[in-house]
Amino acid sequence: MTVAPAVTASRGPLLGAGVVLAVPVSPGRRPQVGAGAEALKSLKVDAAAFLRAEKAVGKAGEVVAIPLHRDGVESVLLVGVGDGSEAALRRAAAAAGRRAKGARSLATTLAADRDASAVRAIAEAIGLASYKFVFGDAEPPKLRRVKLIVDHPAEVRGELARAAAVVAAVHLARDLGNMPSLEKTPVWMADRAKVVAETAGLKARVRTNRQLVEQGFGGIVAVGQGSERPPRLVELTWAPPGARRHVVLVGKGITFDSGGLSIKPADSMPAMKTDMAGGAAVIAAMSALGALEVAVKVTALVPLAENMPGGAAVRPGDVITHYGGITSEVLNTDAEGRLVLADALAYAVSELGPDVVVDIATLTGAATVGLGKRHGALYATTEELRDELMAAAAAGGERLWPMPLEEDYRDALESPIADLRNIGHPGKAYSGGSITAALFLREFVGRTPWAHLDVAGPARADGDEGEVTKGATGFGVRTFLRWLEAMA
Repeated sequence: MTVAPAVTASRGPLLGAGVVLAVPVSPGRRPQVGAGAEALKSLKVDAAAFLRAEKAVGKAGEVVAIPLHRDGVESVLLVGVGDGSEAALRRAAAAAGRRAKGARSLATTLAADRDASAVRAIAEAIGLASYKFVFGDAEPPKLRRVKLIVDHPAEVRGELARAAAVVAAVHLARDLGNMPSLEKTPVWMADRAKVVAETAGLKARVRTNRQLVEQGFGGIVAVGQGSERPPRLVELTWAPPGARRHVVLVGKGITFDSGGLSIKPADSMPAMKTDMAGGAAVIAAMSALGALEVAVKVTALVPLAENMPGGAAVRPGDVITHYGGITSEVLNTDAEGRLVLADALAYAVSELGPDVVVDIATLTGAATVGLGKRHGALYATTEELRDELMAAAAAGGERLWPMPLEEDYRDALESPIADLRNIGHPGKAYSGGSITAALFLREFVGRTPWAHLDVAGPARADGDEGEVTKGATGFGVRTFLRWLEAMA
């Protein structure tokens, strides 16, 4: 697992606290260096001259790097903080963390004069931007120590501990997502979940393929039957004493998605090792509940399968029976995520008695058409749940956008031979592929308050940007943890 740098707080001094020093720059006609300016004078660094030479304007995340190699300092980073909002500070801190990734230590005054919430955001951003997937003989990031210069260190230590727990969880989700699918079988993922349970104080249960067949999880079985590597269903439980609410998180865990018999184009295949990003986000969020002292009962369900075009693969036109008895006609085997989620959702509401259910999945390419790759699509059956998740995403630095559960599209799911069809009828869905997928899932939750996050865009990144690194992003972990913290 990738190890994040340790982030601590100190009153200073800035000099001697790290081999890379990062100081804030506020925008204006003449951008101004903030806290840490005196240290730069001691190092004989003419910050104003460098800012002019680079035509810097102080926008959030802008960095002017000054090589130094003097008095134990390798370089100085002049980092734009924009309007100073938490979102801007996250961009600034992420830029500093990424530029310092190759150094042993970083010290920064970005958090000086900031409140505890902003300090947490800065610490999270540095830790997240420092991520690197380490596989085989790859060199891990060198950055191991980060010191934040703040006015009142004792007042922010709790927030730094929370930031560390969140960063570790996101790193775990990214590691799971980036693992090549040759290694990452459903059994491998289930084993990783059991390790998380052992270390995080969770109860774990893993259903085998035989148990899934016997207990009626027809969607998971059908999707997994085309692969030689059998499916699993992971169930993790966090049950702190005195918990009054019960939340179920469901994450799509397709460890590789070829599309099945409705096979994908070759260019679409490489990213499909991250088609279990929803499941990774759920497992990773569970790993941090103890450290964050979440006082809510949380159950995680992760249906795991590999969608392959083997001789036993489900065929277009087949009808499958989900947990609880609802049937669906499979008209496109590449719309498999909703089939495994349906089983987990039906099981959750009928057997676990939750107060609320939220699922997360790299479900549809359609979600990226309207929202691009930076926002996740959010569907919810209640305004209260929608607003809670939107607020949690904003607090955690992730981007969600509310989408409609459009009732006029429901008849696009009608099938003449089953309760539902697994893709919307092209003449009735009006190209609303993400909406009809959400409506399909809604059929399995009854009256339980429910939300669905379609994260096909933000779960993967084509390059480094802000707190996100190329590859699996761990999207959803921060939203879930902020939501559960606020609920508690």
